Amino acid sequence: MLCRGLFDVINASTDSEHEMVVTKLSGPDGTLPYDTDAMRVDEEAAGSKGEVSELPAGEKGALTVTLEPGTYVLYCNIAGHYAAGMWTEITVK
Repeated sequence: MLCRGLFDVINASTDSEHEMVVTKLSGPDGTLPYDTDAMRVDEEAAGSKGEVSELPAGEKGALTVTLEPGTYVLYCNIAGHYAAGMWTEITVK
């Protein structure tokens, strides 16, 4: 069964750009392919399901996606942000 979801995204920062990328976790270890030189997740290799790209401080965006059951990670892929802990997992049942 597929789940259609709407993400309303707000960049609450007062001085930094952020984004939100949705990727399904497929491996048992829950890691994403990370390019240490670029300091970013390789979105193509990770299989991005969609994103709200580069939101300036204080701006809003939205993303509607259809997801199958599983575990997903929502993360900011601005250089260094994912490694700094700007991610969270969600489960679609």
